[in-house]
This record gives sequence, structure tokens and C-alpha cells, in this order.
Amino acid sequence: MVPFAEFVRDGWAARLWQGQSLSADTHQVFAYLAGMGYRVPVGTSVVLMPLRHPMDAAIQSRSLAMLTGHRMVLGLGPATPDFVAGLHGKPYDSPRDACVAYLGEVRRLLDTEQTQPTGDDGGAVSLPGMPHPYVETGLGVLRPALARAAGRVADTAISWMTPPGYVRDTLLPAMAKGAAEAGRPVPRMVTVVHAAVDRPHRNAYRLAYTAARAHLAGPHYADMLRRAGLRVHHSRPNLGARALVDSGTFVHGTPEEVAVQLAEYGRAGVDEVVLNLAGVYSEHGQPEAVQDLQDILASCRGLENGNPIR
Repeated sequence: MVPFAEFVRDGWAARLWQGQSLSADTHQVFAYLAGMGYRVPVGTSVVLMPLRHPMDAAIQSRSLAMLTGHRMVLGLGPATPDFVAGLHGKPYDSPRDACVAYLGEVRRLLDTEQTQPTGDDGGAVSLPGMPHPYVETGLGVLRPALARAAGRVADTAISWMTPPGYVRDTLLPAMAKGAAEAGRPVPRMVTVVHAAVDRPHRNAYRLAYTAARAHLAGPHYADMLRRAGLRVHHSRPNLGARALVDSGTFVHGTPEEVAVQLAEYGRAGVDEVVLNLAGVYSEHGQPEAVQDLQDILASCRGLENGNPIR
């Protein structure tokens, strides 16, 4: 992670993002980097709710905000029903309601950490006060139901593998509707985008398959992509990978072409773009992934379009 943290430290990118890891814990990796001197803004995209209690999520996130000295984005997701059942004995009755309740509790803990119990709070537990930068609560969204839920309770919505037109026409209106119902501002929109530079020894379809096969095999991801106009089915992730490349959802080309395609997300209303080089990293190793990221970020800066690329 150090070479990627260096891009943020040196001003080429604005935030270091990492998803859920069942190997080295995401929060601990960020804390380790901060201890090494890489005190950079960080975000999770996303970590899974069933793995930790809301109080632990609040403690972990505010600890990272304190250790890094920057606003932290705590992106959360409900996981799959099978994963939830494996940990808790049964899936959530309603993933949407579970997300709303979980994010609401995390926000309550973060917002009331400096208040004293009043005796009329039903025994609710609170956190001791500790100065730290603000923690943004984020919700992973793929389809309108969770986008609307994010509008109700989240500071940030985080989508993954969502084409720009789908974000503009489907997710953002649903999020705005939820925000209006709750009488609160519309959350920021963050989108994670798979990308790779076209180089002679690479196969774009293979890169897309390596990067996204687990998600392409998920019925909820396949449903989202079909809503976005792609011909995919969760039983055939290899064909799904081809659809990602052919549609431009997996962004691929020269560094300049990649930068131009990423700019489409800004025009669609995305506030923050997260570059994911997992395909290159897995197929060709860290040095090539770092080189791709360097070339893409340099091209984005050269484009000078005002779109924030992470």
C-alpha cells in the first residue's frame, strides 16, 4: 500500500481508498500507514456491516480520523445474505432497513460522544469525548433502494462498477428523493472505477475478468448492470467481463483516453472517482499497477477538467 499512499501524500490523488479485507484488516492497514508517516486522508469502499458492531465501527473510524489528522470516509455495506447468515444465523430481514439503522447508530455515536447520559435515553451507550476530524458515514449503493436510503442517512454514497449514465439517471435521483424525504442535504457521490492502461502485453478482457469476476458472479451486481443496459448474467462472469470492457465500464486505453473517460463521471454528477487497478495488480504485479496509476493521474492533471480523480 505504501506506493499508493505516496500518491496521496505527494498531491497526485486526494484520498487513499481500500475495500473490505479478510486478510489484513482495512482499518489496521490505514493505521499502520499513518504510523509510518503517511498521514493521508483515507476511506473504506466498503467495509461490511455484519463484521462489526456499530460502536466498533464508530471507534475505528474516529481513531483513523485522529491518527491521520484528516476527515475519514467510513463506507459501509450490508454484504450478501449468505455472508450475513453465516455470521448472524440468518440474513437481514431488510438490507435497506438494516443499513438505515446501522448508519444511524454510527452517526449517533459519533455525534453524541461529548455529551453525558441524561437518564432518559433508554440506556443507550455513548463514546467518551475525543477531538478528531469529522467522520463521513458512507453507504455502498448499487440500486435505487439503497441509493434512496443513502439519501436519508448517509453523508456519502459509494457505488462500484456503475456506468456514469446509470449514476446520473438512476442513483442520483433516488438519492435526492431520499434526502428530500428526510429534509437533509443530498450526500456526496463517490464511484469506484476499474481501469487499466492499454499496453502491448495485456488483454483487456482478462484484466476485467480478474478484477471483477467475484462481483460479476453476484446476482445484485448483474441486476444493476442490466439496469444500466449491459447484457450480463451472474452465471457467466467471463461474458460479463467482456461487457464491462466493450461498454467502457472497465475504463481502458492510453492514459489520455482513460482520463477523458473518467471525466464522464464528473459530468454525470459524481463528486469523487476512485481508481481501482486491481486487474493490473493481480495479473502483472504491483510495479505495473503503480506505473498505470502514475500515468493516469498525470493525464488527469494534464486534462485540467476540474474532475477530482482519486
